[in-house]
Amino acid sequence: MSESDLIKGCIAGERRMQEELYHRFSPKMYAVCLRYASNVEDAQDLLQEGFIKIYRNLHHFRAEGSFEGWIRRVFVNTSIEHFRKKSTKLSMVTEKEEGTIEDTDITALESLAEKDIIKIVQELSPGYRAVFNLYVVEGYSHKEIGDMLGISEGTSKSQLARAKSVLQKKVAQYLSDTQKSYTR
Repeated sequence: MSESDLIKGCIAGERRMQEELYHRFSPKMYAVCLRYASNVEDAQDLLQEGFIKIYRNLHHFRAEGSFEGWIRRVFVNTSIEHFRKKSTKLSMVTEKEEGTIEDTDITALESLAEKDIIKIVQELSPGYRAVFNLYVVEGYSHKEIGDMLGISEGTSKSQLARAKSVLQKKVAQYLSDTQKSYTR
């Protein structure tokens, strides 16, 4: 079945087409939700909320880009809205502090399985997790992230640097714990 037939069927309210849309895109969108959520239950809620928005707003899809990209944007925006509702304000950074922030690479992540990485990222605070996902995974600039989250570009950079630092420590601890369990 073509995407355009699927879209038309969903807009017409055909239950079978809505189920097909869900089955076609839910695995990938669940992965998006998991990256932003604190736990599996929150990710499932985000998935449900995102699909409700998709069904309600499908008539707004203009076919100017990929359909999957449009759906992904809805889920990222749903996750950001969830973050805004649940979280406290991100800590603001002064210009002086901004110059002292180190941006380090995360090379240890390459040696972990995807499920391990998701679990470690879920342990980040909501602010760190949101900025990390938006920048590293989704590819938004710090200016765009600042606009989305209502923070300065410097605060976005700071949150990313701090998220990377926390992730490095968590990954190092995880690898250390894993190595210890293999040597026992």
